[in-house]
Amino acid sequence: MALQYLLQALQSAFSPINLLTLIISVTFGLIVGMLPGLTSTMAVALLTGLTFSLSKETAIISLMGVYVGSISGGCQSAILLNIPGTPASAATAMDGYPLNKQGKAGLAIFLATAASALGTIISVICVLSLTPFLSGIGLKFQSYEYFLLALFGVIICGNLASNGDALKGWIAGLVGLLIAMVGLDTIGAYPRFSFGMLNLKAGLQLIPLMIALFGFPEILKVFRKSQEQISGMTPLNIKEGIAILKKNIVNIIRSALIGVFVGIVPGVGEDVGGWLSYWATKSTSKKPEGFGKGEPAGVIAAETGNNSCIGGAIIPVLSLAVPGSTSAAVLLAAFYLHGYRPGPLLMTDSPNFLYEISIYLLLASIVMFIVALVVARFTVKILSLKKETLIPIIFVFCIIGSFLVRGNYFDIKLMFVFGFIGFLLMYVKLPAAPLLLGMVLGTMGDSNLRRALKLSGGSIVPFFTRPISLFFVIVILFLILSQFGIFKKLFKKKEKNEAVN
Repeated sequence: MALQYLLQALQSAFSPINLLTLIISVTFGLIVGMLPGLTSTMAVALLTGLTFSLSKETAIISLMGVYVGSISGGCQSAILLNIPGTPASAATAMDGYPLNKQGKAGLAIFLATAASALGTIISVICVLSLTPFLSGIGLKFQSYEYFLLALFGVIICGNLASNGDALKGWIAGLVGLLIAMVGLDTIGAYPRFSFGMLNLKAGLQLIPLMIALFGFPEILKVFRKSQEQISGMTPLNIKEGIAILKKNIVNIIRSALIGVFVGIVPGVGEDVGGWLSYWATKSTSKKPEGFGKGEPAGVIAAETGNNSCIGGAIIPVLSLAVPGSTSAAVLLAAFYLHGYRPGPLLMTDSPNFLYEISIYLLLASIVMFIVALVVARFTVKILSLKKETLIPIIFVFCIIGSFLVRGNYFDIKLMFVFGFIGFLLMYVKLPAAPLLLGMVLGTMGDSNLRRALKLSGGSIVPFFTRPISLFFVIVILFLILSQFGIFKKLFKKKEKNEAVN
């Protein structure tokens, strides 16, 4: 059966319309990724609204293409400008820009692009092997576990996406959970927070909210853009690059595995995968002093790690319906939008979807490698584009993407309102990632909490007597308590004692 599903996915991917869509989506993602300030999440969110009227297969392949392209494209501005196009490429700049200063920009871009493709390809293998395993565990989940899983996702995302201030992350996550409550409840169809408005009774659509949080603030930030000096492009040096890649096979495999497992953790993101892979490579290197001064292994590790997070972040989406990153959260919403139901029953209800996603990711990485090397010749010109030129295009995409979901002008108004809210959140440094995750997981958490309490007659005892539920309770409590002052002091004392010894 697996071979049959793979052949069907290949047949779908190689249809002329889907292949053309993949090339266009990857190219769009690369350009968005290499332009500083435009994120992969914004690219996926904008495209999600535009794919509403497309067929399922065409829509999903376009989203896979833009996801892979936008994560990979950030390396080119990191190397040429020392400014990561996306946060995922932050670690790439550590050695990519020094290589550029040495007159090896072309070599650095080839290494980064090849490592990006290899990282994504290795992550595809993990998607195929780990998703059924996690789905099997997920089949043991009941309402108690699903509620705690949703809460765990919001808490850990708040911890990891808030730049050291977990409270801000939790506040954002709880606000997202509250936003998800707007509309008719899933148990008794009772209107909540609708204030008698028909549009609010139908609930707030995720796509306009995602576009508002990740696309609209870019329009308002345009006047804060600073001009950067762009270095010239040099030859790609493919032969030398291949020789360096051969010497870094262990580095590539290690970085890819780190990226996959970082991606699986909800809310961590591709930038953490890149930094951890970079750190692991530097720590195991025989010449760690060369890192930060133009070490090719650093570029390879960072790009392999951040791109393998793509597959890692998709694994919990498919198996548990919990996204591993903000971009994956947008993808989860897109899957729902196009009629797919990720989660433990995916392998029973739509087993072919796993193989479709895997083939689309594989082809997207190959197309990205080819297109990125072609686009690299024009990268300097693309990076020379003023963001003021792009803002009107982004503005139009925001409006069209919000409107196409339901054909309702209310969603455009919603996008404007939450766009300003998103900008204010950024201004007060409240992270948007937990907010989005709270909105995505809110319905699941709400319905399963109420269902669990109905099953137990209002008792919370089953949350502490069921093994998986108890595990989640312990982990959640640990994540919360670890942020309190007394625990931080204990950890610091322990680190000091270890340093003295």
